[in-house]
Amino acid sequence: MQHSPTPHVVVVMGVAGTGKTTIGPLLAARLGVPYAEGDDFHPQANIAKMTAGTPLTDEDRRPWLDAIGRWAHDRAGLGGVVSSSALKRSYRDRLRAAAPGVVFVHLTGDRALIENRMSHRKGHFMPAALLDSQFATLQPLAADEAGVCVDVSGGPDEITERAVAALDGLTPPRR
Repeated sequence: MQHSPTPHVVVVMGVAGTGKTTIGPLLAARLGVPYAEGDDFHPQANIAKMTAGTPLTDEDRRPWLDAIGRWAHDRAGLGGVVSSSALKRSYRDRLRAAAPGVVFVHLTGDRALIENRMSHRKGHFMPAALLDSQFATLQPLAADEAGVCVDVSGGPDEITERAVAALDGLTPPRR
């Protein structure tokens, strides 16, 4: 069933392995809006670092966050879904500075489940060894941040339904 288009620009966030790249496109399809893969916004230098197992610094992430922020800004009022780990409050603040109306869908789950899923992924540049640094960096959504937390247990369709229902509970962005 097609969901009516939303004016929200949604950032699907969470640590590596929570399913951002799987849930993002499904959520976008349900909402009837375009999807952008956050990893595609990384400069080549960032991909090289991650491939080598080196965690990115805040400085490394700035151009990436700014590129995602520009995309989200351009989709304001039109809706869209983009994936971004957005692990720190400062990263989400940077995205909100570029696109004030963004809302976050934080995909959350048990570390063992996420590690298991990561170990079965093929062709992705984020090694499971970086999962510890991701969890250490993660600052969950605060009460004053527009967004919802969605548990990643179950299958992709189930998770997507959970996300749609949670987003339905949010008020549309103010104009």
